Amino acid sequence: VQLQESGPGLVKPSQTLSLTCTISGDALTTNYYIVSWIRQPPGKGLEWMGAITWTGGTFYASSLKRRTSISRDTAKNQVTLEWNAVTPDAAAMYYCGSAFGSPGDLEVWGQGILVPVSS
Repeated sequence: VQLQESGPGLVKPSQTLSLTCTISGDALTTNYYIVSWIRQPPGKGLEWMGAITWTGGTFYASSLKRRTSISRDTAKNQVTLEWNAVTPDAAAMYYCGSAFGSPGDLEVWGQGILVPVSS
């Protein structure tokens, strides 16, 4: 199983950040399969952002619920994270990870993608 993040190399403040996690080896619709997004701002710890389940249900960290959305494309086996109207605090390393049953007990991680936010 492999997860691979992709997205822009740079985002400007007020733009929308869109990141894609492509999964190979597991199907998004497999029972109990969950894909989470995690971020790590510079100099800070890991922050769980949200997740999408095998049924397409989503849930988010309360601090980010109004700013982000997670969706999926089951045909492409991809999960997308969008963050609208980013501010400089969105700059971080972003990871996607997968688990069976619990969004916090990630079993497989992508390598991560660094997203700077700058005008």
